[in-house]
Amino acid sequence: MKYISTRGKIAPIPFKETVLMGLAEDGGLILPERIPVIPRETLKTWAILSYPELAVEVFKLFADDIPASDWRRLVARAYATFRHPEVCPVVKKGPVYILELFHGPTLAFKDVALQLLGHLFEYLLLERKTKLNILGATSGDTGSAAIYGVRGRQNIKIFILFPHGRVSPVQALQMTTVPDENVFCLAIEGTFDDCQAIVKAIFGDLEFKRHYHLGAVNSINWARVLAQVVYYLWAYFRVRAETGAEEVRFAVPTGNFGDIFAGYLAKRMLGKGIERLVLATNENDILTRFVNRGDYSVGKVTPTISPSMDIQIASNFERYLYYLFHEDPVRVREAMERFAHTGRLIFAPEEIRRVQEDFLSLSVNQEETLATIAEFYQKTGYILDPHTAVGVRAGLNFLDERPMICLATAHPAKFPEAVKKALGKEPERPKPLQGLENLPRREVILLPEVEKVKAFLAEHALI
Repeated sequence: MKYISTRGKIAPIPFKETVLMGLAEDGGLILPERIPVIPRETLKTWAILSYPELAVEVFKLFADDIPASDWRRLVARAYATFRHPEVCPVVKKGPVYILELFHGPTLAFKDVALQLLGHLFEYLLLERKTKLNILGATSGDTGSAAIYGVRGRQNIKIFILFPHGRVSPVQALQMTTVPDENVFCLAIEGTFDDCQAIVKAIFGDLEFKRHYHLGAVNSINWARVLAQVVYYLWAYFRVRAETGAEEVRFAVPTGNFGDIFAGYLAKRMLGKGIERLVLATNENDILTRFVNRGDYSVGKVTPTISPSMDIQIASNFERYLYYLFHEDPVRVREAMERFAHTGRLIFAPEEIRRVQEDFLSLSVNQEETLATIAEFYQKTGYILDPHTAVGVRAGLNFLDERPMICLATAHPAKFPEAVKKALGKEPERPKPLQGLENLPRREVILLPEVEKVKAFLAEHALI
């Protein structure tokens, strides 16, 4: 399997190169030359596999330059850190199924991909006898999951940008209390979109990127998306085995389009099985406006109780555009250049119709989010975090005869203030979150300026 850029200006590269390149050198995002459709006979054998076994089979399809034996070892190490034997269990609660993605070391769905990516980075760096400086931006959970994936690893330093004061207190503590000397937390005085723009600008400086051996850990890294495809297939198999249903729907809380894009890939791979994906947003509703009206236009970021979704520019959206535009990189390149200048994209009625064959969408405000946490707890005894509540509310809105699988993207204890506001009590704090506030913090506050961040990297990076 070879990989290309959404903007069409890089030669096809193998999987290993995609992991270390991160953002394509032409400014686009990396995708496989083709999306494999899984034969029906193969699906029957995959349906009975354990989560790690299924992950290995998926990775073998997309990464044939890494031996299967090495994949088995990397996957075993990555998921040994999870607290549940099934890694990502599926539980029935009321009228929906909950896909629990928060059993990793930082209690968020990002662990599923980033525990693997940490081992994969180390594997490639030791193989090539080289170094890597990881640069990433986070709206909350990516930062801590990435840090926990590479903390203390050989030949790696990690620099995480996050919006100062705009992530939850628990999320900030998870990042800034890690004592390992290869970890740097940069609190940027701006929004997540500012952080993301700085990272993309730095990756766009190819001379700087090469000199300082920069790599990406955000969902712009193809390996992140690939690892997330697995849990959609896993949940589909679990629910189909229980219900006999040939088709399901998934409800996905998203701001950056990465998690739901993995679901889109799984939908394409299955051929038939995922009828549609329910895209759930909070008040920062650029993606909902796109699905429902074809309006992809940037607004002002609104701070909410689901801060990981407080995003207006969805960095993975370009990957979906590539398929919406019939795999035409010239049109993608023109569209992204236009968006950079105008902050807006317009779509034809036929394109909107095709989008709506893949997605349903709903924007859920904070009042509705809190009400969903309260009502779902009252009916099922199950506590949702505010991001998962956004997804559950949207999922309930689009219930039909098909099973609805809602992605639980974080443990509720990561957002105790929101849960307390909804239920009058905080959720029980699991062991990984206990005592964080008593640990020393390590962070640097910077203005949202590319040159400021570049100067910090130049001073502290491995070269």
